[in-house]
Amino acid sequence: MSVRDGLARVRERIVAACARAGRDPADVTLVAVSKRHPVERVREAWEAGQRVFGENYVQELASKADAAADLEGVEWRFIGHLQRNKAKLLARPGVVVETVDSERLAAELDKRARAAGLVMPVLVQVNVGGEAQKSGCEPAELDAILAAIRGAAHLDVRGLMTIPPATDDPDDARPHFAALRRLAEDRGLKELSMGMSADLEAAVAEGATIVRVGTAIFGARP
Repeated sequence: MSVRDGLARVRERIVAACARAGRDPADVTLVAVSKRHPVERVREAWEAGQRVFGENYVQELASKADAAADLEGVEWRFIGHLQRNKAKLLARPGVVVETVDSERLAAELDKRARAAGLVMPVLVQVNVGGEAQKSGCEPAELDAILAAIRGAAHLDVRGLMTIPPATDDPDDARPHFAALRRLAEDRGLKELSMGMSADLEAAVAEGATIVRVGTAIFGARP
């Protein structure tokens, strides 16, 4: 399967899911997760019209962003666990961090964004499934983190992100997606990053505005 074909199939799935939910497909942003795939595959996706890419590792995002600097209109989404000592590598134009999960990380990103002379868009990652092995703040911690971000001059909070517990049935993820939607609605946040290759339809049904898809576009990771 080519990258172009993979993208086409995923876009068709998003359109169909939006039709079932009575939503406009234009309201759902597709993040093509190019984790561990070479930058040449990013270029193939760009040539097929894709502009938003996701990475799980800081150094991989930074190196690919440099290697693809000639591609117009590219936005990078960091979707992995972020250590504070690596935050400076993401303080660059065209990067959105979707995985802020503590006040200390928000403060570090604000400091790095200020030094870089930019305002960084961010999302807060919430561990709605309560899994000990997963990153993300607890729902009870969300308001304090949002207050810290909103008080930071160089951060712009756009919404929330989650990764639900793994399941064989995508519909099992819907309660977790619905919980994230309610958290966002109660706090006036518009962006909901939720849903991946296996469960994007369930996420769209529950209001996802961002879906993060890797394998269905790029194939198995090398």
